[in-house]
Amino acid sequence: MLTTEEKNEIDHAISLVPVRKAAGIDALKIVQEHRRWISDESLRDIAAYMDMSPEELDSVATFYNLIFRKPVGRHIILLCDSISCWVMGYENILQDLSTKLGIKYGETTTDGRYTLLPNCCLGTCDCAPALMIDDDLYRNLTTDQLDYILAKYD
Repeated sequence: MLTTEEKNEIDHAISLVPVRKAAGIDALKIVQEHRRWISDESLRDIAAYMDMSPEELDSVATFYNLIFRKPVGRHIILLCDSISCWVMGYENILQDLSTKLGIKYGETTTDGRYTLLPNCCLGTCDCAPALMIDDDLYRNLTTDQLDYILAKYD
């Protein structure tokens, strides 16, 4: 069931577009912001509120790679795997992160702190390799910086 706060935020998003269904992605993002992910139950509730079928809304949710359809950690690590980051050594960053956290792409640490995901572009090719944790962008990365960066999210 959607909370009053979620409904109010969704109503605001709806007011900004000409057709109610056009706010579908915004509605998903709003609920995810409150709950960290979109469960099947949440998807059905949002779809009903948006006058959409669950299948119609799920097609929107699964198109966008930043709508999470399974539980994720408290902090999402997006590691850019674009050609620029690849050339500049993102694989070393990935290997070190995987070792430090004990997870691979798509997995969450056992303590629920981090989920590690690939991202095709973070828009900072001139400063590759790059990663993003939550809303924080880190550029010109080296493996030496990872412990310092991760310590900020303890």
